[in-house]
Amino acid sequence: MEQHKITITISVADGKSVFGGLDENLMKIERAFSVSIVNRNGEVSIVGSQKGAESAKSVFERLVRLAERGEAITEQTVNYLIASYMDDGVSEDDRDEMDKLPDDVVCVTAMGKPIKPKTLGQKRYVEMIKKNTIVFGVGPAGTGKTYLAMAAAVAAFKRNEATRIILTRPAIEAGEKLGFLPGDLQQKVDPYLRPLYDALHEIMGTDNFNKNMEKGAVEVAPLAYMRGRTLDNAFIVLDEAQNTTKEQMKMFLTRVGFGSKVIVTGDVTQIDLPDGKTSGLTEAIKILNNIEGIGVSMLSNKDVVRHPLVQKIVEAYEKSEPKLNREQKRLAVKRAAVRGKINEKR
Repeated sequence: MEQHKITITISVADGKSVFGGLDENLMKIERAFSVSIVNRNGEVSIVGSQKGAESAKSVFERLVRLAERGEAITEQTVNYLIASYMDDGVSEDDRDEMDKLPDDVVCVTAMGKPIKPKTLGQKRYVEMIKKNTIVFGVGPAGTGKTYLAMAAAVAAFKRNEATRIILTRPAIEAGEKLGFLPGDLQQKVDPYLRPLYDALHEIMGTDNFNKNMEKGAVEVAPLAYMRGRTLDNAFIVLDEAQNTTKEQMKMFLTRVGFGSKVIVTGDVTQIDLPDGKTSGLTEAIKILNNIEGIGVSMLSNKDVVRHPLVQKIVEAYEKSEPKLNREQKRLAVKRAAVRGKINEKR
C-alpha cells in the first residue's frame, strides 16, 4: 500500500550555504528521507511521507539556523544532522543541544580559530572534563578525543588553573619496527610523540609553544618518564592509553598530585601490545568506573569528525569484528590442537 504523501513548504534565505555546492546537501537530504525537494527562489517544497517530509524540514530548519549564525555548514554537519533524525534513540532535547554546539568554545588557537565540540558525544566529553579530576576518553580514530583534551589543557593553562601541561604516551610501535634511531634519548622517542607536538603547535602557536617548553611549563614525554614523580597543579594528558599495560596504567594514575587534572585517551580497537598482554586502559575502565571524581566518556563512530571516509572505515571495521573474532578463535583452537599433538609425540 502506497504511503500518503504530503507537501511541506519552508523559506530558506541563505540557500547557497544550506544547499551546498551543486545542491549536494539538498540531494543528500532527498536520498536520506526518500523525499522530493524543489527549490524556487528560496521557497523549498518537500514532498514525501509525513515522517520523511517532516524530518527533512527539521534538518533544513536546523541548517538555516546554523547559517544565520555564520557557522560553516560542512558535509560532516549535514551527515550528523541527518543521522540524528534517522535514529529513533535521539530525542528532540538532544537535537536542541546540537543547535547549541557552536556556543561551546573550548579554546581559541593561535590563529584565532575556535575549537568546539562538533557532536553531542564530544560536548558531553568536554563537560565531563570540566566536572571530573580524571576522565577516560575512549573512542575510534577521528573522534577528537586527544585534540579536545589538549585544547582543554591549553585553556586551563591560560586561565592559570594549571601551572604546567604534561602530555605523554607509551612508546609502542604500531605494528611496525622503526629500527635503530640516532641521537639522544629524547630524539629517539620524539617520533612517538610527534602527533602531540603537532597539535600543540597548532593550538598554542610555535613561538609560544617553544617558549613554554624552554621554561618547563609544557612537557611532552614518553610514559616511562612519569615513574617516581608526583604531578601537582598540572593538566596531564595520556594519549594512546590502550597501549599501556596494567602496571603502567596504575603507575601513571598514582602520579596525580593536588590541583591536577588527568585525561586518558585511547582506542580499544587499536591495541598494539604483544599477545597475552591486557590493556591497562580496558582494565582501568572496569575497575575505576564507579569512583566519584572519575568519568568515562565513550565516543563512537557517530562522533568521527575527520574526513567522512574515516567514519565509513570505522563502521566497516566494527561490522567485521565479530567475524574476525570468530576466525581468531578458530585459529587459536587449531594451534592448540597442533601443539597437543606435538606434545603427544614427544
